[in-house]
Amino acid sequence: MAEVQSKSEITEEQQAELDQAFERARKALAIVETYDQARVDRLCQAIAWAVANKRTFTRLVAEGIEESGLGDPDSRMGKRMKIRGVLRDALRQKSVGIIEQIPEKGIVKYGKPVGVIACIVPTTNPDLTPAGNAIYAIKARDAVIFSPHPRSKKTSFETVRLMREALEREGAPADLLQCLTRVNIPMSQALMARADLVIATGGQPMVRAAYSSGTPAYGVGAGNSTMIIDQTADLAEAARNTRLSKTSDFGSGCSADGNLIIDSTVFDGLLAALQAEGGYLASEEQKAALRRVMWDDEGHRLPGTVAIAPQALARAAGFTIPEDRKFIIVHGDGIGKQHFFSREKLTTLLAVYRYEGFDQALDMMRAVYEVGGKGHSCGIYSFDQDHIHRLAMAAPVSRIMVRQPQSKANAGAFNNGMPMTSSLGCGTWGGNIVSENVHLKHYLNTTWVSVPIAEDRPSDAELFGEFYDPALEA
Repeated sequence: MAEVQSKSEITEEQQAELDQAFERARKALAIVETYDQARVDRLCQAIAWAVANKRTFTRLVAEGIEESGLGDPDSRMGKRMKIRGVLRDALRQKSVGIIEQIPEKGIVKYGKPVGVIACIVPTTNPDLTPAGNAIYAIKARDAVIFSPHPRSKKTSFETVRLMREALEREGAPADLLQCLTRVNIPMSQALMARADLVIATGGQPMVRAAYSSGTPAYGVGAGNSTMIIDQTADLAEAARNTRLSKTSDFGSGCSADGNLIIDSTVFDGLLAALQAEGGYLASEEQKAALRRVMWDDEGHRLPGTVAIAPQALARAAGFTIPEDRKFIIVHGDGIGKQHFFSREKLTTLLAVYRYEGFDQALDMMRAVYEVGGKGHSCGIYSFDQDHIHRLAMAAPVSRIMVRQPQSKANAGAFNNGMPMTSSLGCGTWGGNIVSENVHLKHYLNTTWVSVPIAEDRPSDAELFGEFYDPALEA
């Protein structure tokens, strides 16, 4: 945070770029505000297809991984389905004129643009984040100025360029979507200070900077995804979904499974199932070597082992694993800030823990989130409704996935009802203002129109119950 605040000056060239971007965005806003629902829906379809078709997205994925050095091309391709999901959700909602009516309350709601949005793009999603934010923003008749991560700025710029061309082909102003080129921390900070709204998806220093910018902001919290596997779980399903979540884009996402808390009666069976799915069980000596290359002595995550293949992770630690292994498993040696494997991993490594009785599972889950990731997400593999309910009551998180691969599900999937997004609000637990998936409603201002209804005033006796004393009202 100190680094973000201390570098506050931008160059004359950066100032000129920023001034021009806002001038063009305001002019584009004046035009898009006149569009009806059908027109903005068509624009959403146009920009989504421009980047989400297989040929184009394959190129963007390759460019992004080459540019940043992070991620897995095969699993990252699946993120183009997320763009389809965002488009689905956007098209099914209203954003122009009347968007909701509640006759019994005499309420009619009208959707209005929020204005110019500053969108901070993380290096792990240089293509998905601009596309998803652009769809929701265009749907709400907003303009967006993207601040790409310097490590993957060319890919983000190309993604935005393609969407701008799509807008132009439809006769809409391309400047509804712009991408800065002279990006650094001061430039992003200046952008956020001038925008009408900030959507910050990225590291915690940048999210904190968004909240201190003086502009209304939606940020995300850190993850440390943890799954409980009880004695009723389908072990093959749990292992398969764990592999899908852990290996997605080499575990770069904050939703990738990091910790499994496993009932002792099924621990050995699940460990075997995980290895059948491609897991490599590290020895205690190998675990110690992994700890040295993943964290410094103070527990700070070292960047060289983030979002890399398990073979590369093993080599960095000084040993080798078979080429067919998809992720590395270590036995957790405790939960707490001093136990580094209970922290967020952000790579192809998973920690497993054994519990005796569900009360202990809940205690271990709470302890994990005291280490990090509070507010983000957790999950459970269980068919015991009481266990699911107790986890929901106890977990300090905004979303719980039941029998689903966390990184494929909590930001929305075609087989669940979570709103599709690339930004996961983590509530006050994670230092965020919302505890839900950031989606269309967060890109809109809403005007409430109220008309009189029949009086809805309960009696004092109904309101105060046994505390009501009519003598005191005499």
